[in-house]
Amino acid sequence: MESIKAQRLPYSGIRVMFDAARKLEQRGEEVIHMEIGRPDFDTPAHVVEAAIEALRAGKHHYCPNAGVPELRAAISSKYAAEFGLEYNPESEIIVTNGVAEGVYLAVNAFLNPGDQVLIPDPGWLNYEAVALTNYVEPIGYSLTQSNAFQPDPDEIERKSSSRTKMLILTSPSNPIGSVTKREILEGLAALAVKHGWIVLSDEIYDRIIYPPAVHHSIACLPGMQEHTILLNGFSKTWSMTGWRLGYALGPRKFIDPMLRYHLYLLTSANTFAQWGAIAALKGTQEPVHAMVAEFQKRRDCLYEGINKIPGVSCARPDGAFYLFLDVKRTGMDGYTMSRLLLEKAGVVTVAGESFGSNGAGHIRLAYTCPLNKLQRALSKIESALKR
Repeated sequence: MESIKAQRLPYSGIRVMFDAARKLEQRGEEVIHMEIGRPDFDTPAHVVEAAIEALRAGKHHYCPNAGVPELRAAISSKYAAEFGLEYNPESEIIVTNGVAEGVYLAVNAFLNPGDQVLIPDPGWLNYEAVALTNYVEPIGYSLTQSNAFQPDPDEIERKSSSRTKMLILTSPSNPIGSVTKREILEGLAALAVKHGWIVLSDEIYDRIIYPPAVHHSIACLPGMQEHTILLNGFSKTWSMTGWRLGYALGPRKFIDPMLRYHLYLLTSANTFAQWGAIAALKGTQEPVHAMVAEFQKRRDCLYEGINKIPGVSCARPDGAFYLFLDVKRTGMDGYTMSRLLLEKAGVVTVAGESFGSNGAGHIRLAYTCPLNKLQRALSKIESALKR
């Protein structure tokens, strides 16, 4: 018999569609995968070689719970060089099992049953799921067309209460691809300081940005490093989803409790994979630049093509690799539309409702397949809707 906590945990709407698509593939049907947030590029060769060399050199035993010291030093150097933020690699950085673990650690380490956490709506479904299983109340703040998909500090303050302890931010956004403007972050920072909130800033897509958009980290604002836990990782920027490597940065007062949870949950992240991550940070960045340039081409193709199809529309994303389609004019909700496209077009998408109440009447498309497949997907979507 499953526990009460397990009963509170919804199954991922993303994985529901992934599993449904696999059944079609097993029957020999072609499907175009646009549901999983996974870059379709190979991990850069120099990163793979570094991990292989680590295996050959015997670097495959336990490492410190917080991660390989050389990787923590490389992460510290990245933030000093790119953001002017100083983090002590010995006490202010943890290497995690992806950003997913970072969210779990932060919620468990700082929120008690009955507390409230402010989360983006729509937003990555892990935020709500981790809160619910810990008897923490998730309070959604709106990211909609009416506010240009930007958090509204006034709305956030109205929705907060004496039980609010944490504010979760994601920029660029999953599932929308919007990038939070600096002036908005300044307003959110003022709220965090005023109310004593911890800010959990998920910046996993920080380098997948399309000019002229610019990524800003709230931790860079005056006084905010002391209020902020930064989450980032290697899955998206270096196409290392299966390596399961992320990291959390913050003041020691935040990292110490998270490290204790991490110690008993996982002991440490995969040791030899961390040597690959060191190569990712310290080696050539050309594969990253090439991947982002290709994503921008795909974004432009998909954005222009979708907005030519009657009945559906989308905003132009400034980052990440998702389009969030408004399908309300078709009379369908997101669940109905995503099932229709799977069954009638062989295109796998995710219902916007999976990401929160403000996702109703939308579907998320990940442009994580080659351009020729995206063009075929556009044709199949248009044909299915005409039928």
